[in-house]
Parts: sequence; structure tokens; C-alpha cells
Amino acid sequence: MKLLTGLVFCSLVLGVSSQSWFSFLGEAYDGARDMWRAYSDMKEANYKNSDKYFHARGNYDAAQRGPGGAWAAEVIREDD
Repeated sequence: MKLLTGLVFCSLVLGVSSQSWFSFLGEAYDGARDMWRAYSDMKEANYKNSDKYFHARGNYDAAQRGPGGAWAAEVIREDD
């Protein structure tokens, strides 16, 4: 658990080094929201074997937010 926490913290620090903390955190929040929206749509669709499409859509939408969104998509994807 300490290793995972350390990796998340290091990736957060490295991602923020090129821009301000507030914009990075805003992008991360919006990216997490994109991932949640894709998950909700997947549950609503309730269609067999559609999970890969919705996961890819959520990752794409989050990554389009910028470095913070890409970081959030990476962290959430690893927890799946």
C-alpha cells in the first residue's frame, strides 16, 4: 500500500511540475468525472461485452482534458 501511495504521489508531482497545481487538479477532477460518466453510461446501456468501448471512451475523454485528465485516467484505469 505504501508503494502504491508513493507511486501516485510521485506521478502527481511529476505531472504538476510543468504547470500550476490548480489547473492540474481541475483537469484531474474533470477527467475523473469523464471516467465516471462513461461508467454510468455503461451501466445504463446494460449491453453484454460493451465495457471495453465505455472504458476506452472514458480514457479518451479524460486524456483530452490535459495532463491532469491523463493522470486521472491512468490512476483510475490501474485500479480496475
